[in-house]
Amino acid sequence: MKNKTITAVILDWAGTTVDYGCFAPVDAFMTAFRDFGIEPAREETRAPMGLAKRAHIEQMLGGARISALWREKHGRDFTQEDVDAVYARFEPALFKVLADHADPLPGCLETAAALREAGIKTGSTTGYTRAMMDVVMPEAKKRGYEPDCVVCPDDVGGTGRPAPYMLWRNLEKLHIASIEEVLKVGDTASDMQEARNAGCLAVGVLTGSSMVGLSRYELTAKTGVEREETFAAARRKYKEAGADFVIEDITKLPRLIEDITEGRA
Repeated sequence: MKNKTITAVILDWAGTTVDYGCFAPVDAFMTAFRDFGIEPAREETRAPMGLAKRAHIEQMLGGARISALWREKHGRDFTQEDVDAVYARFEPALFKVLADHADPLPGCLETAAALREAGIKTGSTTGYTRAMMDVVMPEAKKRGYEPDCVVCPDDVGGTGRPAPYMLWRNLEKLHIASIEEVLKVGDTASDMQEARNAGCLAVGVLTGSSMVGLSRYELTAKTGVEREETFAAARRKYKEAGADFVIEDITKLPRLIEDITEGRA
């Protein structure tokens, strides 16, 4: 790759910078579906991760197994009213746990400081609504993490990932003139697709990510070979979704930016 100047990094929240393993939304989605007699698998719950939350529910309901279970349980296909009903159970379940899942991931604060020292601006996009982020942001700030700006789906007419609009709004707020100077960092397929649609480089993170989908304890319990196999599978998924780079953890980001800047990446 030719030398490229990076002036801004747009980071995801849960699973990338806070909430190791992205468990707050996973637990809330599963709770909401159980209220309607459906027991979703963790993999089914994580597959749409990164989308706006209502779109996430609709995609889960549209999956082959869950849609069949819904017909069996309710005697009909799901409707938009059902999407709204599940969302109405999901939202309060999520608000109950959001504040407890705002701890920055290991290395996040050091990485943010390194980017700031290098003169690189930090924006963010998320699948959370503004009301949800009004809970997460103050809690993250108490713990030392505060990007330069935050854009939610409802800030751009409700259209979340993989559409590029949240990412582009970051450029406006950060006064970045060229999308080619931007790096998008996230932990889901929709993060990578958002970057591709916006026209910037996409970076997937492994440790603490929804793509890997493990708690810190679960990852630590794996042998070295098991860990590498888990990471290899996640790397493949990131690449299939359009990732330009995949890094083991967030602390590798400043070095990656140096390599991109110097044309070594």
